[in-house]
Amino acid sequence: MSETHMRREVLEIPQAVARLFEQSAAEMERAGTALKAVDPRVLVTVARGSSDHAASFLKYAVELTTGVPVASLGPSIASIYEAPLKLAGAASLAISQSGKSPDIVAMAEAARRSGAVAIALTNTAGSPLALAADHAIDIAAGTEKSVAATKTFVNSAVAGLGVLAHWAGDKALLSALHDLPRHLEQAVACDWTAFADALDGTSSVFVLGRGPALAIANEVALKFKETCSVHAEAYSGAEVMHGPMALIGPGFPVLALAARDKAESSIIGAADALAAKGAAAFITADGASQATRLPFAATGHPLTDPLVLIASFYAFVEAFARRRGLNPDEPRNLRKVTETV
Repeated sequence: MSETHMRREVLEIPQAVARLFEQSAAEMERAGTALKAVDPRVLVTVARGSSDHAASFLKYAVELTTGVPVASLGPSIASIYEAPLKLAGAASLAISQSGKSPDIVAMAEAARRSGAVAIALTNTAGSPLALAADHAIDIAAGTEKSVAATKTFVNSAVAGLGVLAHWAGDKALLSALHDLPRHLEQAVACDWTAFADALDGTSSVFVLGRGPALAIANEVALKFKETCSVHAEAYSGAEVMHGPMALIGPGFPVLALAARDKAESSIIGAADALAAKGAAAFITADGASQATRLPFAATGHPLTDPLVLIASFYAFVEAFARRRGLNPDEPRNLRKVTETV
């Protein structure tokens, strides 16, 4: 198979992030300044699929940084049920690559009508979603031809962090974001072949994370399904120790996504505990006694650190799909833009 669109787009991630700051830095600052002025009591998010995983990542980032609670709104509340919401004094964040899925647009419009300051992150300037927002940020990822979202996911998350940095006046976060492209270059080059060997002949995998890394774990699980036809489930490193433990047996593959943050030790503990029960557990951290270490890029900031893990995984899963004889650009039953009501 010749080089896939997905591989080219994964390799473009560092350049896409740099382009985001070149083209959209001013709008990220305006949106963050608007949030600072409003001082919202709650932030609501509107998204589906990979975009919803970006929203979940930003939920943790916002709550950890500002203390403002974040809730995900079901788009059907507006598009199907037409239920009014009370969002005076709130803010809304809608994320969509195409910016034209009817239910996402309807929910974003409803949030704005209900009194929320509306922010939209989209890869399509002038899209219906962009027009529905008070502040529309072009994530500037460039054309993405592969069905599986990669650089649009990363740029959506980075754009949200950029808004957050200006909202919170967090200079350390803003500096870490500007430094992110070089760390992403390192992340894409990480070799996770050992994990591929453990996956051969299996049809299921657990993906673990905590805090912001749990949102990354959900994106990892989705990409396993989309590109490799592998059933993957994401769990908190705490929750996996309950009911899901019943599925663990000899050789059961586990990918533990540990970032350099306060949750790192708990993820190491969970991975080691599963390895002790026979799982083929792999972890992106030093210090594990039984789980196998995978290489990772450390960024030096607890919010950008989990984000680079997805770049390493995207490079891995594209190669793993081809290893299984699949074309990751053309997943079965899927298309690039899904318009739901």
